[in-house]
Order: sequence, then structure tokens, then C-alpha cells
Amino acid sequence: MGQDGSVDGDVDGDGAVTDAAPRQKLEKVVIRFAGDSGDGMQLTGDRFTSEAALFGNDLATQPNYPAEIRAPQGTLPGVSSFQIQIADYDILTAGDRPDVLVAMNPAALKANVSDLPHGGLIIANSDEFTKRNLAKVGYDANPLESEELSDYVVQAVPMTTLTLGAVESIGATKKDGQRAKNMFALGLLSWMYGRELEHSESFIREKFARKPDVAEANVLALKAGWNFGETTEAFATTYEVSPAKLKTGEYRQISGNTALAYGLVAAGVLGDLQVVLGTYPITPASDILHELSKHKNFNVLTFQAEDEIAGIGAAIGASYGGALGITSTSGPGISLKSEAIGLAVMTELPLIVIDVQRGGPSTGLPTKTEQADLLQALFGRNGESPVAVLAPRSPSDCFDVAVEAARIAIHYHTPVMILSDGAIANGSEPWRIPDVTDTSAYPPIKHTFAKSGEPFAPYARDPETLARQFAIPGTPGLEHRIGGLEAANGSGNISYEPKNHDLMVRLRHEKVAGIKVPDLEVDDPSGEADLLLLGWGSSYGPIGEACRRARRKGVKVAHAQLRNLNPFPANLGEVLKAYSTVVLPEMNLGQLALLLRGKFLVDVQSVTKVEGMAFLADEVEGIIDAALDGTLGEKELEKAKFARLAAATIEDTAATGVGASA
Repeated sequence: MGQDGSVDGDVDGDGAVTDAAPRQKLEKVVIRFAGDSGDGMQLTGDRFTSEAALFGNDLATQPNYPAEIRAPQGTLPGVSSFQIQIADYDILTAGDRPDVLVAMNPAALKANVSDLPHGGLIIANSDEFTKRNLAKVGYDANPLESEELSDYVVQAVPMTTLTLGAVESIGATKKDGQRAKNMFALGLLSWMYGRELEHSESFIREKFARKPDVAEANVLALKAGWNFGETTEAFATTYEVSPAKLKTGEYRQISGNTALAYGLVAAGVLGDLQVVLGTYPITPASDILHELSKHKNFNVLTFQAEDEIAGIGAAIGASYGGALGITSTSGPGISLKSEAIGLAVMTELPLIVIDVQRGGPSTGLPTKTEQADLLQALFGRNGESPVAVLAPRSPSDCFDVAVEAARIAIHYHTPVMILSDGAIANGSEPWRIPDVTDTSAYPPIKHTFAKSGEPFAPYARDPETLARQFAIPGTPGLEHRIGGLEAANGSGNISYEPKNHDLMVRLRHEKVAGIKVPDLEVDDPSGEADLLLLGWGSSYGPIGEACRRARRKGVKVAHAQLRNLNPFPANLGEVLKAYSTVVLPEMNLGQLALLLRGKFLVDVQSVTKVEGMAFLADEVEGIIDAALDGTLGEKELEKAKFARLAAATIEDTAATGVGASA
């Protein structure tokens, strides 16, 4: 980088940077890579993310996976995308709309172009815009050659042809060459934003170490993309996004699922406990299993069961045996695990249940995000079956939530449910690696076990936590009864007495209700706001960004994000009543709003979205405006009217036969 802030940019044969023109400085940019599910868009986005992280940008990412397995090539259902926002300041989201869209085929263009703002840049692989591929997605003519994209800056690049030319010298097959075109796109974008190729080249050679020919083809494609940008005159401008000023520390890029896994490993170390994950793979939670399976050296045992019920059964058995038992799943799996969760409640065992929420009901939207499992988490079991519930607000927050969940489960001898969601699980951001040896921030987690020869009262309760004494099965002299049938208070004998059952139900309820959680913090810089935006889970980023924008325009608005959903923070009612207007955006039909209205008798205004996509900051800005001008309720009513109108239209179509298939 020159003294004037310019960045030098050519890549020689070794990937070194040489002279180039000064770059235009940007505070931020949002880039979306989109292509067929086999085009490697997730890998391309991940590599660009790693380059941005190494450069020192703040960043946030959001991949979007196709819901269909092996959808027909070149069709809209098979489009996969990866969006990243990089900035020279602290950001909260992966961006609302891409400034740059890299479209590897017509389907990718058609699926994503409507998100691009006027003047946005489209970089399209023109080789894929064949008559056949255009017809698959309903294009009558090539949009790259017509006026259809006149609102955008379009760069048609023959990526496949140029990639095949780059790998020809090593005799790579046409198939291997075509597979490397995503690296051409990465090289071109790296050139545009002044990112060196050294780390990506090292990654490629390591990833394909057993296939050196494939590695060489991808490296050549990467460099070809860079050199195309450097030598062509089509790209008149290149850009620079400077490093962000973040808190001092060591950082790494992390996704929500990985952060959850690391938090569970840390909890095991803090408690000197074996971590046992009993689970069954399910999108979008499977990465937790994949990551934990790598850490056997930290006394982690992972068990991939034959089904969801067996998975939680193994986790409950591990907890009963004195380990930290964990099970992970998504919404449909929670339905299957419900009876076993009730058993853990009745037996009062420390158990962690991770629910990475996705669109439902049933199989629903397997690769999309939603927040519609809250009522299921709280009440989705027979009988009064209370569990503690926590919700991380971002990918990096998952680490601390996992540690806190383990602490609560062990301290209070109760199941704890973590409600993550697809946007958090798959998204990533910089994570400041904590010092887990700092006992002020991460005190030891003490799982106290009764010992032979010491006083043992298995049914007596700690006066503070209401937790019972815990004995590992098989400990001589500490035999006692435990099970799913209701037990008499103080003895453990099976009891059907009405008053005893009433007492035990209330004790289990009070134990969870009495869990000590931090007070709710409110971000209200002016201290004079009348409007509070309340959120939970992945709404944190969009709400936070929208509040920032509103404040820059002089709007006084407060923001609070709930992490503890059962029990609620002790000051929650006081906070809600301190603001004349409370608005709660949720990716469901108003589940948390329903609970808050009932518990605190406060008119919480619910804003709902169930599209399988997280809120955009733009949407939340509109919510703030509507709340201030009093039209918020009208907008929610319009959604209900639209649903009824759509249903009526379908009925009319069915009755008349208009539009029906043969």
C-alpha cells in the first residue's frame, strides 16, 4: 500500500503484487457469489471471507443453500449463493443487498438480480448464457446482450473459456478445468479489492494435496482471474476497503455452529467433565457434530445415533453417568425428542439440547431460517415440563451461550435448550478469541458428586438452587431410585398422591424460574427514546443496524436483545413499561410477543416475517418509521389480508379450472 493510501496490484507468476493504478476507497462493500449448487460458491465465498479476515476487515457472511438435493443443473431451485459484507468499521449484518453480484449462470442471475440496487455491478460468466441454459429459467433472449440489465453495470466475462485456457498447459481434463472456474472468479474479485493470493493458493494446495493436478488447475485458474482483471480494460476501477479498528486481541472467522461446538468443549474443560454428544444429522445442525468429532483430545465423545430418539437417549445416559450430555437437532428433531426431554425434566438431569431452528412445520424449509420453535421449546412436552431456554444473538455469541447453558444445566440440574437458527448457524463473523483461563470471565463449572461414606440425601434440595444431590450410578452405598414416574418428595418412592404431584410440579417450576440470569441491557444512547425495539436470536444484527441508521437521522430509538427466554431477566417487565411503544420483530407469527403480553400486560406490537429469510436492516428501518407514524398495525393487517386473498384466488382457480394443469 502506498503512502497516499493507494494499493499496488499486479500478480506475477508467483502471486506477488506489483504496480497498478490507485484504488477507490470504500467504507464497505457487499458481494454475493451465486451459481449452481455444483459451482463451488460456498468455497469461493469462504475463501474471500478468509482473505478479508486476514486483511483486517470487519465482516459478516450469510450463505444461502438450495433446499433440493441435486436439483437439475442450471435451474432456479439449484441456485446456491454466498453473501459477504466487508467494512472498515464495526458491522452487524452481511448486508441487505449486494453491491456486486457474481453470477455463474442465467439461473444465478435471475434468482438474485432483483436484490441488486440500481447501479450495482454484475459480473457474469458469459460462457454459461447459452440458448439452452437461458430457456431453463425463462429468458427469451440473452439479458447480457439486451437492455434488460440497463439499470446495472454489467461485465460479461467468459470465465469457463479463460479457465480452460489457463489449465491447458498442464493437460488438465475439461471437467477439472470447468470445475476450477469458481477460482477464476475468486482471483478476479481478489484483484478488484486488492487481496493477495498467497493464502488462497496455500489453502488450495493443502485441500487438494492428494490430487496435485487438481490443485495446480485451481491455482492456475485463481491467477488467471487476477491477471484477467489486471490486463483487461473492461474494469476501469478497483477498490480498497481498509482494515477495521477492532478491539485489540487475536481474532478468527467463526460460524455459529463452530462457535457452539467450541463453547461446549470449553465448558467441558471448565467443568473437568467428559463432553458426550448423542445426535442424529439434520440440516442445519449437522456441523456441530462434525466439529465436535474433531476434538477427542479434549475428552469429547461424539455418537451418531440411528435416529433422533436414540441420540437424546445416549445424551441422557451420559448425563446420568456424570458427563455433560448434549444433543443437537433442528425443529423436526425436537418433536421426536420431546418425550425424552420430559424424562430429563422429571429425573432432573443436566442436559443441553441444541435446536438450530429452520422453516417448518414438518420438513418445511430445510436450508432456510426461522424462529418458530420458541413455544415448542417452552411448552412442547406433555405436562408441566419446564426447561431453561437461551438464544444466541450472533455467530460469535454462540460460544458464550454454550458455556452459560452448561453452567446452568450443571448448577441447577436441569435441561437447557439453546435456540440458535439457520442464519446464525451458517453465518460467520470475526470472533475475538477469549482467554478461558481468566477465571473472572470464565469461572470453573463445578459438578459436585456425592461420595461414598459422606452424608447422602438424594431427594433433599439445595435451598438456593432447589437442585438435588447428584450421585454417579454404581457408587457404593449411594443407591437410590430415579425414573419417569412421579416420586414422593423426600423419598423417591412412586407416588400418585394429588398434593404430592402438585408440590413436585411447583418445585420443578420454581427451580427453573429461580435461575439467576443477568438483567436485560438496553442500548438507548439518548436516554430519551419513547420507542423500544426488542429482539431475540438473529434479529440482533438487522435491528441494531436499523437503529444506527435511524439515530443518524435524529430518531430516538432504543434496542434490547433477549438472550434468556426462560426465565426472563428480572428487570424485563420494568424495561417494557419504561417505553410508550415496544415493537418486537420475529421470524414467526408473534410467539415471544404473545408471551410478553400475557406475562407483563404490556402492548407489545408484533412484526412478523416467515419467508425463510432473516430480516433486512432496510425492513427494520421501515418498521421504525411505521411505529413512529402509527401505521405499524395496518401493515401487519395487510399481511393477513394478503394470505386470505391468496387462498381465495386458489379456490377460484380450482373451481373454474383456469390455470390448472392437464
